[in-house]
Amino acid sequence: MARRSGIAATAGRAASFFAARAWHGGLDSAADDVATSPEVARFLDRVLAGPLPEELANSLIRHRVLERIGGRLAENGELERLVDQALDSAQTSELVDRVLASSPAREALERITSSPEVRHALARQSAGLAEDVVAGARSAAVRLDRRAGRPVGPPHAGIGTRAVALATDSLVALLIFAGVSAVFALIASLVGGVRPHWLAGTLLGAGWALVVGGYFVLFWSAAGQTPGMRLMRLRVRRDDGGEISFLRACVRAIGLALAIIPFFLGFVPALFDGRRRALPDYLARTVVLYDD
Repeated sequence: MARRSGIAATAGRAASFFAARAWHGGLDSAADDVATSPEVARFLDRVLAGPLPEELANSLIRHRVLERIGGRLAENGELERLVDQALDSAQTSELVDRVLASSPAREALERITSSPEVRHALARQSAGLAEDVVAGARSAAVRLDRRAGRPVGPPHAGIGTRAVALATDSLVALLIFAGVSAVFALIASLVGGVRPHWLAGTLLGAGWALVVGGYFVLFWSAAGQTPGMRLMRLRVRRDDGGEISFLRACVRAIGLALAIIPFFLGFVPALFDGRRRALPDYLARTVVLYDD
């Protein structure tokens, strides 16, 4: 009660002071004098020290004043205009440049980008994208398996998934051969090169056959699938379902070469065979199965 009386008294003195100034010097001069007068300063100090600010804030929240103002600004497009104006202003651009150029901002960005969480998130995102691409390619290949050739149910893999796996393995084997060839070319250049040219061509051909053959034989005999087959979720097995041996893998690699040489005609039997076997499977007595 005493506080309210003090505020009322201060307000009365400020009003009297304003009236006196207005009578002698006009409204404009009176307004300037009142705004800088000690009475007004004391009045504002008493108002802000009391419960009025809290009551005003509660009233704004209770009547959803800010929400209504924001909704009205959004409806008539004024909010978007104000945001665009703020973003396009030179002061905003200067402020952003100053913040980004500051040492604390650079240190914060370095800590964020080098954190294990960010690296893990990026790696997980990249892995997820690669998995989605592989899953899409596999789904398309499986649909081709079902449509191409004689209808055969699982678990025997068809021509589509096997073609994608073979293309992937060929690319991987080519990369391996390119790396090995580069190493041998560097060594040969140190001793003056390989002469004559037919010998170099023969060595390249033999090296290609050795790398590609070893690639397929190694993965078939050790893991039962190549990297390309793993992407397509395929696995090669004996007719009785057992794992293939090293010798059987060598026979199958020879059959693969014989199937590819005449324009891939060695894979035509997979379109009509009840277990989708191609020439390599007939020679090595193997089958290719879905690995799901």
